[in-house]
Amino acid sequence: MLASTLVLICLLIAGVLIPVPYAEMSPGPTVNTLGEARGEPVLQISGRKTYPTDGHLNMTTVRVTSADYKMNAVEAVYGWLAHDNVVVPHDTLYPDGKTEEQSSQENAEEFSQSQESAKVAALGELGIPVVSRVVVAMVVKGAPAEGKLHAGDVVKAVDGVPITDQSGVAAQVTKRKPGQKVEFTIVPAKEAAAAEKAGKEPTATRKVVITTTTSEEGDRAVVGIQAGTDHVFPFTIDIKLADVGGPSAGLMFALGIIDKLTPESLTGGRFVAGTGTIDDKGKVGPIGGIEMKLVGARNAGAEYFLTPADNCATAASDIPDGLTLVKVDTIDDATKSLEKLRKGDTASLPSCSKD
Repeated sequence: MLASTLVLICLLIAGVLIPVPYAEMSPGPTVNTLGEARGEPVLQISGRKTYPTDGHLNMTTVRVTSADYKMNAVEAVYGWLAHDNVVVPHDTLYPDGKTEEQSSQENAEEFSQSQESAKVAALGELGIPVVSRVVVAMVVKGAPAEGKLHAGDVVKAVDGVPITDQSGVAAQVTKRKPGQKVEFTIVPAKEAAAAEKAGKEPTATRKVVITTTTSEEGDRAVVGIQAGTDHVFPFTIDIKLADVGGPSAGLMFALGIIDKLTPESLTGGRFVAGTGTIDDKGKVGPIGGIEMKLVGARNAGAEYFLTPADNCATAASDIPDGLTLVKVDTIDDATKSLEKLRKGDTASLPSCSKD
């Protein structure tokens, strides 16, 4: 008996002291995109008439342990046994030795991009035009483009070929061989910003000739820039939400914007939560941690959960009591489902299945 007790004590001590290569995910807070966070509205719109809203359109989050957190064996076992938590390999959340700072920066960039796409998708759903421009998003230090192109420059053409989307920049540059020259027609960032402030389309172009170099892979010509897309909105939409990262709130931000810009309530006063990335065209994409988000939504009081189609099978395998999953593939799917919800036509809502 004494020997067994001593062995048990030793195992417990070892379990507490020995770190294991795992991390933990758990339900995070939810935020109503129609409401306030830290005393100010999450969605702030100026320059366009807005309307009162009711109900909830809650975005959902997942808490994760930090990159430098050393989980012990006891915590790992407890996490595996806990219904609302998920223990995953550390590299799943922080691949290639990614630090906490690097992960936070990446999440912040994804969050910022999701906000832009949410605005574009929402206004597109409402038929409000948005001007999109291809810009220089980043210039690589030491690259041929350094000092010649700058972040924010609007790219109008490459070698005389008009550029209509960001992929067109690389397509034209790679037609050249390393060492050959390529001509960019641009509107400098300062002039583009001034034109935008004046509500005009930038037109003062200039030509920049750059000698290409070989890519790191050694298989194509490059100039050392990353192209991106910049949007010019007809009025101001600000999303105020701190300490949140990643792209998964895009759908709920877009729906919140639509609700504020339309006279009729999207939710009909219901408590709706959801998740999903969104692109400029309104396509809803899958996210991670769906199980945690369902639990967090239900704990907050949600009755319906807008679920990306690609997450449906996983979500349907363990649905919290009292929560109805609604399958969405596009923002149009979401608005149509909310219309059915307002009318009480819940039987025809698209649902998720385990298959």
